[in-house]
Amino acid sequence: MLTRQLFLKMSISKAAQPISLFCSQISNRRFGNETLRLLESLLVCKDVESLMEVQSSLTAFTRSELVSVMREITGKTDEQKLVILEFFVRAFALLGDTESCLALKYEALLLRDLKFSSLHSLEVSHGEWLNFAEQLLDCGFYPNARQACENALSCLKKSDVAASKIGRSSGEERVRRLQDKAVKFSAAGSVQAQAADYLKGKTVEKTKISSSSGIEQRCAASTAFRNGIKKRNVRQLCESQQRTNSQR
Repeated sequence: MLTRQLFLKMSISKAAQPISLFCSQISNRRFGNETLRLLESLLVCKDVESLMEVQSSLTAFTRSELVSVMREITGKTDEQKLVILEFFVRAFALLGDTESCLALKYEALLLRDLKFSSLHSLEVSHGEWLNFAEQLLDCGFYPNARQACENALSCLKKSDVAASKIGRSSGEERVRRLQDKAVKFSAAGSVQAQAADYLKGKTVEKTKISSSSGIEQRCAASTAFRNGIKKRNVRQLCESQQRTNSQR
């Protein structure tokens, strides 16, 4: 009878070749459905322990490659940038890396909003911003959810919905409710300020996407998103410390 350790070793060994192929696809910058299907197949595993190890390794590799890709992306067209961003959004979603997935999804929405607003198929609707805000709220990224609501309101004012006073009022009311909820939860995390000094010396790796125009706006928005993630992490740290102290 196989021991658990031996079974785990054999499971990972069997996945070694497909893992190597996936890494090769990323290294060769093949950001297509074939690579995503390969990744998905690697994450289908009956053994939980081996799955977690494979998932952890692939997440670390993909994050590392993303840094290089973001440096290379400056020389590409806006269409190519969007394809790459959406690929990594889907890849990190498969890997369960919520933070990276949402950060890149925000970048993709901003790029579409700035560069493809004239294309109906790629234009970002207020509904997309609102759904994104809900995702952020569910994951605890409250400041980012507030910003997404602001984007939804701005988009709503520019859209065809603005032609209907009733439709516009209804849309704005839904956004405002979600925005108020985000503000409420943000206020509840006031302990963030107390932990700011503790995390001041820590560095957070930032990935930036440059474009020929609108770069200042996009960089500022990207930084705001990353700061929102940092605040969420600070809040979680403080809450954890408070629970630990209360148990003593």
